[in-house]
Amino acid sequence: MKNKRIITVATTGAWTTKKDNPNIPITPAEIAADVYECWKAGAAICHIHVRDEEGNGTMNTEKFVETIKLIREKCNIVINCTTSGDLNATDETRMAHLKVIKPELASYDCGSMNWMHRSLFINHPKFLEKLGNFMQEYGVKPEIEIFDAGMVYNSLYYLKNGVLKAPLHYQFVLGAAGGTSATVENLVYLKGLIPENSTWSALGIGKGHIPIMLTAIAMGGHVRVGMEDNVYYRAGELAESNAQLVQRAANIIREASYEVATPEEARIILGVNKK
Repeated sequence: MKNKRIITVATTGAWTTKKDNPNIPITPAEIAADVYECWKAGAAICHIHVRDEEGNGTMNTEKFVETIKLIREKCNIVINCTTSGDLNATDETRMAHLKVIKPELASYDCGSMNWMHRSLFINHPKFLEKLGNFMQEYGVKPEIEIFDAGMVYNSLYYLKNGVLKAPLHYQFVLGAAGGTSATVENLVYLKGLIPENSTWSALGIGKGHIPIMLTAIAMGGHVRVGMEDNVYYRAGELAESNAQLVQRAANIIREASYEVATPEEARIILGVNKK
């Protein structure tokens, strides 16, 4: 499995709109159809956000259930649900869908930050304790989202106190305004902080997309692509689809003499069971 690289596709996010890229999927049917095409292109994991009727990010459980039901009818891709799709959501609404859906993975944003220099992204210690224990109860593996180095140290604290269980899985999110910038040096530094038996993936937002993807592949990590993080295929050229971004990642992995992990292989690598 050391030669395998997992591709996660983050199709939608909570913020990107069709004004940014008309090809971004918004409705449950659009997201499910898009995920299916990404799965065919090589994505093993789909990171799911959902939107309300006005196109705004929401943590509405019914929207998650509808979207994931459609995805599961189409393919066996690993399901990874966000717990941070709406900055105004309560602790309860950020977790409620996990109890119903029981996805293999869900995001665990391991600290608070100034978000986009405009608002606050709050992940209170009490919430992180509650969320970690909740995920253990329902058999959901945390994908520990890291926006800066302090969040890695938070994860080590929660590991020590039993809120998180080894082996841990990290997602380095680089380039978000208010967080750590998307540089090769920063990725190397952050990777050096995590426990040796951890798995990890990385993404670069916007123009950091390609450098971080190439570095992660070379360093033995996994990658995340998709219009949640980057709406362009290259400078000045909008991506035609999320599948186009997945296909490029798959091509690069193969050109580098590695193999693209299947969903079944991703489950083995991450130590999760099919739901």
